[in-house]
Amino acid sequence: MQEETEIHRRPTYLVSVLSNKCPRCRQGNMFKISNPYNLKKYMLMNEECPVCGQPTEVEVGFYYGTAYVSYALTIAFSVATFIAWWVLIGFSLDDNRIFWWLGINAFFMLALQPIFMRLSRSIWLSWFVKYDPEWRTHKVGKNERVIDEHKGNW
Repeated sequence: MQEETEIHRRPTYLVSVLSNKCPRCRQGNMFKISNPYNLKKYMLMNEECPVCGQPTEVEVGFYYGTAYVSYALTIAFSVATFIAWWVLIGFSLDDNRIFWWLGINAFFMLALQPIFMRLSRSIWLSWFVKYDPEWRTHKVGKNERVIDEHKGNW
């Protein structure tokens, strides 16, 4: 009975990615600090998931690929704000509404950058570490591509 309620309470993929949870168990926090606007420590990640023990650094330089994900997120955000501005306010050649959109979009992109960066790491890790419904009984394998002496050298 308890297992059935846990299955129903298990977060979905989208909820776990948006809340920066471990992709293996979908419960542990990936980041040490939950506030993305603590700009001195907002990118500090746990070395492994505090719940299931999944390492967050799969290999040296693993998170270089998050630049592509972050780029896609910011482009999607800009397209969404452009369409919303076009539908709600509209664009015209007779005034400077497009410059207002550019300014407001730039402001929000700068303000949301810490969230985009965290989200891109969460998405990137979830593509390489899959959910394991039996994570309590399955042990985390040793990553042979991670050399402890080289951690943090990138």
